[in-house]
Amino acid sequence: MTAADTFPRQHARTQRFTLGAPRDITVSADGERVMFLRSSSGTDPVNALWVLDVADGTERLVGDPLALLGDGTDDDLPPMERARRERSREGAGGITSYATDGAGKVAAFALGGRMFVAGLLTGLARSLDVAGPVFDPRPDPTARRVAYASGRLLCIGELDGTWRVLAGGDPAEADTVSWGSADFIAAEEMHRFRGYWWSPDGSTIAACRVDMSPVDEWVIADPANPDRPAKTVRYPSAGTNNATVSLHLLGLNGSHTDVDWDHEFFPYISSVEWTRAGLIMAVQARDQRSSMTLKVDEITGETEVLAHDNDDAWVELVPGVPRLLPDGTLVSAADRDGARRLMVNDQPVTPVDLQVRAVLEADGGSILFQANPIDDSTSLHVWRRTHDGTLTALTDEPGIHTLTERGGTSVARSATLDEPGATHLVSHSSGRTRPLESFAETPLVTPNVQFFQSDVTGLTSALLLPHDHDGSPLPVLLDPYGGPHALRVQNSFNAFVASQWFADQGFAVLVTDNRGTPGRGSVWERAVHGDLATAPLEDQIEALHFVAKETAALDRSRVAIRGWSFGGYLAALAVLRRPDVFHAAIAGAPVTEWRLYDTHYTERYLGDPNVSAAQYDASSLLPLAGDLTRPLLLIHGLADDNVVAAHTLQLSSALLAAGKRHEVLPLVGVTHMTPQEQVAENLLLHQLDFLRRSLPEPMS
Repeated sequence: MTAADTFPRQHARTQRFTLGAPRDITVSADGERVMFLRSSSGTDPVNALWVLDVADGTERLVGDPLALLGDGTDDDLPPMERARRERSREGAGGITSYATDGAGKVAAFALGGRMFVAGLLTGLARSLDVAGPVFDPRPDPTARRVAYASGRLLCIGELDGTWRVLAGGDPAEADTVSWGSADFIAAEEMHRFRGYWWSPDGSTIAACRVDMSPVDEWVIADPANPDRPAKTVRYPSAGTNNATVSLHLLGLNGSHTDVDWDHEFFPYISSVEWTRAGLIMAVQARDQRSSMTLKVDEITGETEVLAHDNDDAWVELVPGVPRLLPDGTLVSAADRDGARRLMVNDQPVTPVDLQVRAVLEADGGSILFQANPIDDSTSLHVWRRTHDGTLTALTDEPGIHTLTERGGTSVARSATLDEPGATHLVSHSSGRTRPLESFAETPLVTPNVQFFQSDVTGLTSALLLPHDHDGSPLPVLLDPYGGPHALRVQNSFNAFVASQWFADQGFAVLVTDNRGTPGRGSVWERAVHGDLATAPLEDQIEALHFVAKETAALDRSRVAIRGWSFGGYLAALAVLRRPDVFHAAIAGAPVTEWRLYDTHYTERYLGDPNVSAAQYDASSLLPLAGDLTRPLLLIHGLADDNVVAAHTLQLSSALLAAGKRHEVLPLVGVTHMTPQEQVAENLLLHQLDFLRRSLPEPMS
């Protein structure tokens, strides 16, 4: 940090204060080592692989990109790695992912498309001279060899540096077919970033075969550099064909067995897990109203149904499940009686006032999971269920908590409203504890926040005011996300720092989690089924009016709204539908026409556009273009392959055709993320300038 720092500059160069913090934490099977990634400072984007020896508390650097690559740069990334980072919203560099063997003695990772392995006991890392580019390297559970994807191929690398192709080498196979990597839908919407899984004995791999040929080709050009060729991508927009994905058992001895299930009705593979208790997979119907958990016969490839779930709206995918305990017990999660509940052998075992959000660990003795009270999603706690059915909350301080545990050692991550960043506490069953050091910077702003809950819908809101506020009415800035799978109102310091910066510029900033966001039960989440517009917008207005009644700090004659992605959609929707409430909007990377967004996300809420056209029309912004009467700023990265720039361009065209003035800020070379330091810094400043120009003067 320098004396000349401003918050926008600090926010940008620290990548929203994520750099320098421990991440991607793994505990060895014996609990003696904790592996994690961390960069050297709060402004260093290059992650390295570290090991903490639990017994003596020493940290060892075992994978240093600066040493392994010479200059430490890995800018020449394979296309698959660039895509993985975009899908996982990864803005850092260096070692951004790694995998270990079953015991946690060997790690493998890729740098610049090259393969590296590290001995976690010796602390030595070296390259393996295998053919690349290398993507997603993973040691087998017995640490004898490493598998990796390379373009269309799934390969095996031996520790002596020899390698061979396991799948994808058939010259008769089309170039649209790849082996061992996740397709776009799996990575973007199911958070399944993997495409292959080792058997416990290291003799076989379960691998996805992905054929992209059915998927429509879209073109993403670089208008700022007309000499560069446009990029063609396969994008499965709502109502069109997905990739064809199948699962196969590939023996290292050359055997090949197809896994058999009803691909036609259940085309989505949402998860795969292979442990000593067996190989299981979860599959989902195209309309997402039905899912199955299947156990795979490891010899024949035939499948047996372990569980089957149905829902009139959709079956939610829950991180960490399904999985098998060592004795074959099935652990899952499902919506039952209005809540998402932990399931053991397809029976609910958690109460209806607790919303299960993810399963973290599961062994023979206990199940660790994250959950929150169904009436309060501002905190996320870790719970343990033991084999005798006892439920125990392991965290109780308001905040966002998670935990990793193996071999008697646990690592707890906790973010609270009282302290910036997060703490990482390593605890051993002997009673020893020590923190993992974080080098993340402390934000230059401190949240000045009050929480509210509305009296009609029970909406949770956070109000941020300037620290020097004198009590007079302030222009209001709504700062929501508002869409499924993400929350903004959290008991976390860093969750509010950008909103606080806007508050300190003279705004009352209101952040609300509306219906459709997670954590508040099945009915709450399903309020957006068939209509992505009405409930989120109504709830933002309800929260605004409620908080304005509770405090005199809000001037409702000067109300703006800003957001990114779904939040950008919600911001543009607000000024188009309700100009009586909203006086200006900033829409960043907005979805404007849901027919242009992907299958798995959009069809979950709106159905098939070939059947449910009216639902798409009702949620689209394009038919509303002629209603614009308020200032609107549209921002979009021209390289975005998630919410493509066509969304903003089509809305802008419709607005122009209707004679409606608006502003468009195209971001050259920027994707759905904005990790570039100059872009991220100046985006905040540009938005502030727009708000000051666009909001009316205070009423006298």
